[in-house]
Amino acid sequence: MARRKRRYKPLPTIWESDDELWSIIQEILDQLDPPASTGRPRTGQREALNGIIYQMRTGCQWNQLPEQFGDDSSVHRTMQRWIVKGVLQRIWAVLIENCQELDGVNWEWQSADGSMGKARFGGIASARTPRIVGKTAPNAA
Repeated sequence: MARRKRRYKPLPTIWESDDELWSIIQEILDQLDPPASTGRPRTGQREALNGIIYQMRTGCQWNQLPEQFGDDSSVHRTMQRWIVKGVLQRIWAVLIENCQELDGVNWEWQSADGSMGKARFGGIASARTPRIVGKTAPNAA
């Protein structure tokens, strides 16, 4: 008798962090990226996270980020800081863990997405390949 395939109810696409998701992520940020005690105040963490999600989902340029997410360079700087501190990896691990509990991760099926295109301006197909390393002299002993 054939086994029936399990039906997975797809989770909704994340465009912004809701209150439930933010409470999970806030704990991670408090632990790995606490607010600095001196200096200028940072941009809001929730707005920065929503800005990062928006940029990654749409693929827009950072300087085209809508104003509702705060200053584009501050959001980008926040993302770079989180990458260095491992915040985004920890958030990803916790979200996968929570999805697994909801039975929402299908590990049997995965895909990768990419884009391939021509080299800009085409280049010259018949041009010689330049040397990277200079010629070496034969061993003279």
